[in-house]
Formats: sequence, C-alpha cells, structure tokens
Amino acid sequence: MNKFTRIVSWLFGILLIGLSLFVTAETASRKLFNISFQGADELGGYVLAIGGALSFTVALLERGHIRIDLLYDRMSPLLQAVFNWLAAVVLAVLGVFLARYCWLVIRDTIDYGSTAPTAWATPLIYPQTLWYLCLLTFTLASLLLAFKASRHLFTGKIAQLNATFHPKGAIEELNEELSDLKKR
Repeated sequence: MNKFTRIVSWLFGILLIGLSLFVTAETASRKLFNISFQGADELGGYVLAIGGALSFTVALLERGHIRIDLLYDRMSPLLQAVFNWLAAVVLAVLGVFLARYCWLVIRDTIDYGSTAPTAWATPLIYPQTLWYLCLLTFTLASLLLAFKASRHLFTGKIAQLNATFHPKGAIEELNEELSDLKKR
C-alpha cells in the first residue's frame, strides 16, 4: 500500500503544481495582455475534487483520519479493539454512503447531459467519472479494511486488530518521519 499512497501523493502533487502554473499563467496573461484563458477555476475544481477523493484513500491506508485518542491509551486492549473495529466499520459505511449518493449525481449528469456552466462547457460526465472512480477506490479500500478488522475481532485476534488499526500516536509519526528522512 505504500507504493499506492506514494503514487497517489505524487500524482496529486503534480496536478496541484500544474494547476498553480496554469493559474499563474492565467493571472499574468490577464494583467499583462488583457487576455484570459478562462477555465482556471473550473480546472481547479476538478483537480481538487479528484485529489480530495484520492486523499480519502491515502488517509485511510496511512491511518491518517483524525480520531480523538485522549482516553484511548487508558482503555483495555479489548475496548481499544472494539473502538478500532468501530472506526473501520464507520469509514466503510461512509464509503458506501458516498458511493451511493455520488452515483445519483453521475446518473443525473448522464440523464441531463450536463455541462459545466463555464466558457469551456465541459461535459461533466468526464470529470465526475474520474471523481466517482476515486471515491469508489476509497469505498473498496474501506470495505476491505472493515472486513479485515471484523475478521480479527470475531476470531479473537485482538492484539493483531489493535496493531493494524490503532490511531497513530505522536511517537509513531515521529519514527515514520525520521525513517523517511533517512531514506532521503
């Protein structure tokens, strides 16, 4: 999964840099030559929607979703396991919810032949399909992790569930950063 998150992170970074260059060129063109490329805001919306949807999956795989862990370390391993399992299941439910309702958006776009209300008049099915595929990636990953967490919980593998699904603490994040620094 590290390879997937690295590729997605690089892809999103490249898209953001490309968007930044486009916005810079657009701004300079308007100020210096009074010419607009138009569509910078449209393109920015697509990049952020697709990148945001992909970042859900990266945060899920890297255990980067925020959980309040004030009392977590004071709980028994069994109670920690229940909360870890519950977090995995709730993220899977969120994934299914997003997939279902985003499909309704896609279906309406197809039914109405919707286009962007901009100068480019982009058929919205193209960026929305990419966005939906990214959300489906999150949904699939969250369902697989919820299944894995459930299997650990119901087969009594409490220590394994806690080791795999616990929220990252400050020490673990520091160790990851130091390890990353050594690799560079």
